Amino acid sequence: MPTSSLTLEFRPVTSDRLADLARFSRHHGKFRYCSCMRWRMRNSEFSRSTTQTRATALDDLVHAGRAIGVLGYLDGEPVGWCSVAPRETYAALERYRALPRIDHLPVWSVVCFFVDSRIRRNNATLGLLRAAVEYACSQGADVIEGYPVEPGAGLYTYMGSPGIFRAARFQDVTPRGQLRQVLRYFA
Repeated sequence: MPTSSLTLEFRPVTSDRLADLARFSRHHGKFRYCSCMRWRMRNSEFSRSTTQTRATALDDLVHAGRAIGVLGYLDGEPVGWCSVAPRETYAALERYRALPRIDHLPVWSVVCFFVDSRIRRNNATLGLLRAAVEYACSQGADVIEGYPVEPGAGLYTYMGSPGIFRAARFQDVTPRGQLRQVLRYFA
């Protein structure tokens, strides 16, 4: 599908969009396995959880009014996901030694993308990232962070590529000597 033929819409996941999130999850087993809880739960909690309890935990966050991310839609169907929320809501990220906080600024973190295979390579990930930034800013965020990995890296590749973040005007703020990249968008 050529880029010019795609018209994607993006919406934050709120309680009125939980049915869309469930539909997206049912159609994308790899997303459903994690339900974007890998960074939200501590390692021990994630290890004890099941696919169903992770999906329920994500829904519970939405019911509690917490920010979890944005969905991308093609012709009314959810086809993409980007996780964005205040960093402190990601318990595993807060404890992950390879990506420590670099300062005391309150930041929102982008930790995951999932794009339907039918629309990959059509700027869907960039659209999701821009929508995530817009949403975070609308919720009062002044700084949004991403932790991209190079394509093909043996790391958690769902975190996006550096090129996508640079295209969305994120700046590299990786501390000297740190192996994992940190890119920031300043509102």
